[in-house]
Amino acid sequence: MPVLETKDLTKQFGTTHALNGVNMQVEHGEVYGFIGPNGAGKSTTIRILLGMLKASSGEATIFGKNVWKDAVDIHRRISYVPGDVNLWPNLTGGEVIDFLLKLRGKARTTRVQQLIEQFQLDPTKKCRTYSKGNRQKVALITAFAADSDLYLLDEPTSGLDPLMERVFQDCVQSAKQEGKSILLSSHILSEVERLCDRVAIIRQGQVIESGTLAQLRHLTRIHVTVETQEQIPALHEQSGVYEIDAHGHTASFYADETALDTVMRYISSFGILKLQSTPLTLEDLFMRHYNDAGEE
Repeated sequence: MPVLETKDLTKQFGTTHALNGVNMQVEHGEVYGFIGPNGAGKSTTIRILLGMLKASSGEATIFGKNVWKDAVDIHRRISYVPGDVNLWPNLTGGEVIDFLLKLRGKARTTRVQQLIEQFQLDPTKKCRTYSKGNRQKVALITAFAADSDLYLLDEPTSGLDPLMERVFQDCVQSAKQEGKSILLSSHILSEVERLCDRVAIIRQGQVIESGTLAQLRHLTRIHVTVETQEQIPALHEQSGVYEIDAHGHTASFYADETALDTVMRYISSFGILKLQSTPLTLEDLFMRHYNDAGEE
């Protein structure tokens, strides 16, 4: 049974369709990436999963329980970190961490101190003095110290510097190794690419593509740069070759994976001097989907 599952999930705000049939599954011990631009439906989906919004139709379950009816039971086993954390201004960071852990029936442990040191947080300062990044650190420390079974992370590294982003990534990897499940919504596509086992791309309230990065790449194209002894005369006539940029004996282009063998055989007849092939990054895949949508 999946840790988290949605089936044909929809949400309407008046005449606006925020979600239109969202389907996803997060398995035990999996990091699942959930990406899309602002307004695509990521945060609405997460709020439904938290029981903060009621879906218009469809099903959403966590640990096999209904996210709306069984929200209190579910919350005992999950941690949530939003992209914009608000804290009590007159409490210190340490007091907030202790308070939030006590709400879950947990006390401060050596794990909390380790996380405080890893994230380089001063827990003695009042929260009103904290920057956005330090407020995020308080939420992340509390979440990872709570030892939850599922983490719902909605733009969790917003405001963090690159060093602290790496600490966050280490914490996610550690949680995964312990068998925890993570739903990660992030605009930092390199972060999603590095951490996630599977990825879903949401556009206008619909999941338009999902799978492992290898599966998503298989459906797209590979970028090739080649230098040959002789100029390639008819590259544009080859099936499965796109966006050719040729200058003398050097050419770069995109090729379908299914056409790559045939294209390479053709190019090799002109004497290959240098060859570089690069699979599309998650950012390339993401932008291709959205550029294609803009051209429709």
